[in-house]
Amino acid sequence: MASFSKSSTTVLIVFLFTVFCSLHNFSVSSFEFEVGGTHGWVVPPANDSKIYNDWASENRFQVGDTVRFRYRKDSVMEVNETEYKRCNSSHPNYFSNNGNSVFRLNQPGPFYFISGVSGHCEKGQRMIVKVMSHEEESPSGGGGKSSSGSHVAVSSLGVSALVLISSVCVVICCF
Repeated sequence: MASFSKSSTTVLIVFLFTVFCSLHNFSVSSFEFEVGGTHGWVVPPANDSKIYNDWASENRFQVGDTVRFRYRKDSVMEVNETEYKRCNSSHPNYFSNNGNSVFRLNQPGPFYFISGVSGHCEKGQRMIVKVMSHEEESPSGGGGKSSSGSHVAVSSLGVSALVLISSVCVVICCF
């Protein structure tokens, strides 16, 4: 086995301590929310026209999160508040009709989504997503998020965890 001097062991221990202590600063940086869960982005049943806004209000959206819309023979538009209320937009901020659209929530505040197919928005295929500002976020990072649909965590912890594991292996191998 290799032998280390007392000073190299001290440096290694200080390094490991620093890496370990910094891990609490890393948290899940963003989530992907699946709009409509397994049903996708569809015209809701007549007796449940607020299904999307109910779903959105149950989730905590943060800057950097994404919302995924899956649909067939439909489209999704991100519009301003006036266009949302009118269920009409000739100049949406975002339009997609590819059946699998991902929209990044890039700033705090409300985002207004409607279907681009005539009559669908009036039947309840619309949603307001409220993105929290950093001041509103919980101290635990992604804590408190829930989703009736699926969500995928995107983590920034990978590199730090790899460094920590490598460092622990060096210590184990050398002592």
